[in-house]
Amino acid sequence: MDTPTTFPPFAVTPEIEAEADARIRQYPDDQKRSAVLPLLHIIQHKYGFINPEATEWVAQKLELQPMQVHEVVSFYPGLREHSPGKFHFRVCRTLSCAMAGSAELMERICELTGIDRTQSDSHHNPIAVSPCGQWSVEFAECLASCGTGPVCLVNDDFHEAVAPEKAEELLGKYNA
Repeated sequence: MDTPTTFPPFAVTPEIEAEADARIRQYPDDQKRSAVLPLLHIIQHKYGFINPEATEWVAQKLELQPMQVHEVVSFYPGLREHSPGKFHFRVCRTLSCAMAGSAELMERICELTGIDRTQSDSHHNPIAVSPCGQWSVEFAECLASCGTGPVCLVNDDFHEAVAPEKAEELLGKYNA
């Protein structure tokens, strides 16, 4: 089943070209491959994830093989190869948050949004998306707020002490 996406399809726009060129100029000519992460972040910020076409473009731009770029994308957990929902939840699962109820928080978010996590895995496709494409979830490693767990990110918004019974209220903030 194809999940609806809320992001535009990847396209090389004049703005993306200009931003990429500016990032590449920050490195010596013989080290422009060092711009791979900044270019991938530019793409993910605008398009939500890094698809094969984007990988090809970055490789061409930096005079790399597409596999070299794919290795970077697949290595870093902050980079996504699959489209998230419009509102993407990253729930911390490290010890402090786990003890505070992060697994129960994840279950409650999935229950409220209709997300089935059985098809996602922890590395290659950690994102599970709701059937409507509005919501997505994944577990994250430490979000650096161990004393206020469970914590989560919704897109770039940080939320602390999100007990499972507060999940519906949190979803409501984004469903307006």
